Amino acid sequence: MLEYQACQRLGGAVLKPLVNPDAQCFDDACRAFNWQVPPYFNMATAVCDRHSTMPNRTALYCENDTGETAQYTFGDLRLLSNQLANAFQEWGIQRGDRVAIVLPQRVETGLCHLAAWKIGAISLPLSVLFGADALRYRLRDSGARVALCAGADFDRIQALRAELPDLQTLINCDDPVGGFWPALERGAASFKVMNTRADDPALIIYTSGTTGPPKGAVVAHRCLLGNLPGFEMSQNFFPQPDDLMWTPADWAWTGGLLDGLIPAWFYAQPVLGYDGGRFDVERACDLMSRYRVRNAFIPPTALKMLRQVDHLAERGVQLRSVMSAGESLGAQLYEWADQMLGVKVNEMWGQTEFNYIVGNCSAIMPVRPGSMGKSYPGHRVEPVDKDGNVLADGETGELCAYRDDPVMFLGYWQREQATHDKFIGPWWSTGDMGYRDAQGYLWFVGRKDDVISSAGHRIGPGEIEDCILKHAAVLQAAAVGSPDELRGEIVKAFIVLAKGHTPSEALAQGIQDAVRRDLAAHEYPREIEFVDELPMTTTGKVRRGELRNRERERKGLS
Repeated sequence: MLEYQACQRLGGAVLKPLVNPDAQCFDDACRAFNWQVPPYFNMATAVCDRHSTMPNRTALYCENDTGETAQYTFGDLRLLSNQLANAFQEWGIQRGDRVAIVLPQRVETGLCHLAAWKIGAISLPLSVLFGADALRYRLRDSGARVALCAGADFDRIQALRAELPDLQTLINCDDPVGGFWPALERGAASFKVMNTRADDPALIIYTSGTTGPPKGAVVAHRCLLGNLPGFEMSQNFFPQPDDLMWTPADWAWTGGLLDGLIPAWFYAQPVLGYDGGRFDVERACDLMSRYRVRNAFIPPTALKMLRQVDHLAERGVQLRSVMSAGESLGAQLYEWADQMLGVKVNEMWGQTEFNYIVGNCSAIMPVRPGSMGKSYPGHRVEPVDKDGNVLADGETGELCAYRDDPVMFLGYWQREQATHDKFIGPWWSTGDMGYRDAQGYLWFVGRKDDVISSAGHRIGPGEIEDCILKHAAVLQAAAVGSPDELRGEIVKAFIVLAKGHTPSEALAQGIQDAVRRDLAAHEYPREIEFVDELPMTTTGKVRRGELRNRERERKGLS
């Protein structure tokens, strides 16, 4: 149980920022900050229903890759999510049940989250990039009762039904007869939102670890309030007149959902959603121009791709603020954005379990390119040693977050010991190594564990290795991050072949295709090296660190 104090109940259509927008410097904003976490809090009420005094205010613009567009107001969201909440209850969904959402950036995605929270259920966002193995594991592990999806994902999950005993209802959002919209339209227009406690679970978001399968991070309703100080400051005091939020990040990830869509709705500001598949730099420029996007979360990989486009300002890209996270931004990319976009990018750092806790706010602090920034108001992050002692300036240790914080997750789904093992006394262990300089800025040095950071995705090697080992030609496999100029790191697999098999480009391609199909496109090994043996410890574990060092040396980085 957290120790923070519940200061006041949020009600009505109060849109006052949590951080004082008149603060003259970053440290003053931190000193003057107090959490406002009520004992009872429901995210659906906070981001939708409490805006009932402004029902005609635009909440969402939607566009797909064929150019079809739609616009929804906060009044629309309230009505439609009420109808869907009633439909959920007709399907037997109850408080605490898991509602799987396998959808891209479209209105149904937001409605599913809102409706789930209204009935006290737990929404389970799953990426449309996932293949059959990834979906099977997460749906089964979570015990999801209902899944809402579209296109190929519907067919993929339908084929898995026999292996998912808890999945009672599967809804195709593209079915015009028996799918999402007909079911929603049968629901009543009014609904009494469940009076959830701030500590009640709202989401399960799966995150990759270094060993074993992914773990479901259970996130409470209060996490939204915990996200807000960082969101406000990383977007240079959001909201301001004419603000409009957009991110290319999948709404199934923490970055797209809790760093973009949901906090923007908290302040009754519009969001742009685009259902167009893989990131396309020309389409991104077009969208930002036509919809007059003012605020964005753009990961470094996408910013690097935008750097290839000339005359962004002349093309109508007029951003007020940009937050970037998922991998190191770097001084060159920061300077390019400052010169060509006219925006000082605010780098941010956090994890699914403990999100939006460190970053920059160029409006009131000098940004030090390459630094992660400082702990945002209400949060505390320090480099600590193995015993939990806070280290002095300049000393490298594990960057750990103090657990007395409303943004901290509730724990891993059905994995109490795994949750316990992540704490060093009162400190949450992030696995990231770094140090604090004399001015209080935090600097990332490297990972303590084997998590791969590629294009903003944190990827655990265990799931990839398990998938590769299913191939009949593979005896052993190890996946590591290999340095890459565009993505930060790419997944590289070192493979020992079984007797009777020889290396070939066709074999490598077949293994890559299998991982892309069964797990996800962002997890497949972009490089494969066939080796005679893997470096092992005396207890039989792969020394991934040695393989990573080999890659750094090969690319001239050591």
